Amino acid sequence: MSNTKGPQKGKKRRWGRDDTELTLLALPTTIWYALFSFLPMFGIIIAFKQYKVYGSFLKSFVQSEWVGWDNFKFLFSSNDIWRIIRNTLGYNIVFIILGIVVPVAAAVAIGQLHSKKLAKAYQTAMFMPYFLSWVVVSALVWAFLAYDKGLLNGMLESWGMERQQWYMKPAMWPPFLVFMNLWKGLGYGMVVYLATITGIDKTYYEAAGIDGATIWQQIRYITLPLMKTVIIMMFIMAVGRIFYSDFGLFYQVPRDSNSLYNYVYTLDVYVFKQLKSSTTGMAAAAAFVQSVAGCITILTANAIVRKVDRESAMI
Repeated sequence: MSNTKGPQKGKKRRWGRDDTELTLLALPTTIWYALFSFLPMFGIIIAFKQYKVYGSFLKSFVQSEWVGWDNFKFLFSSNDIWRIIRNTLGYNIVFIILGIVVPVAAAVAIGQLHSKKLAKAYQTAMFMPYFLSWVVVSALVWAFLAYDKGLLNGMLESWGMERQQWYMKPAMWPPFLVFMNLWKGLGYGMVVYLATITGIDKTYYEAAGIDGATIWQQIRYITLPLMKTVIIMMFIMAVGRIFYSDFGLFYQVPRDSNSLYNYVYTLDVYVFKQLKSSTTGMAAAAAFVQSVAGCITILTANAIVRKVDRESAMI
């Protein structure tokens, strides 16, 4: 009979050197989150106040009148709110679909290139727009679409056609904004999926080639199934931001044109304009609704994925 004693139940493990090292390693990130993510959360109270500036922020915060749910009632009774929600959700649904399909297709296509130098060149060219600020992009768009000195109008005039007021043509802007978002974000998504493809064991393709599988069959039955987890993860993260919009895309690129109001007015633009008009309580209420709705959508999406495929869920 063995005399080896098993670990005693209920005995606490002592703090060791590894615990100290891991704690010190995690400390900078913990401090950063505490200062910039958790500490500012007390500002949610502003959504329930009629915030006015009385001097310092703390003094203004304390002395501002408590109005309860009035900011939220006014927000949802506004004629603009449903147009804002429609624009925010409508654009993001299109962005999510194209933001998965197009980068996956681009990653698969580049992964099939035999020339590594050519693949790197394409990858770099597609990734470069991601580093550009929307302020810079808006200046480039203005250089093309400006009425007086725009390149596009100059070309139209040289062809004997009339100059166009592109910033006063609402019908062209929804597809144009979708294109700009895809153009700027394509490289980032493609790199994520390309890294997944690179990590796939090459013996799968060799075995499939020996069995006579074509390129399309290898993509369908090997590449895409092995990319499923990453695709679902990116989808859940995108769904979590479905109530958010890229402020630079919807404010800077259209240059806040009043003619495009019905097509570019999203929640982030609304929050900015409320802050600009000193209605801070309304802006905080809109941002609070935005955060709660985003949290609900990401948890819902994760729960659905968890029901279908437990291993692909994030939590």
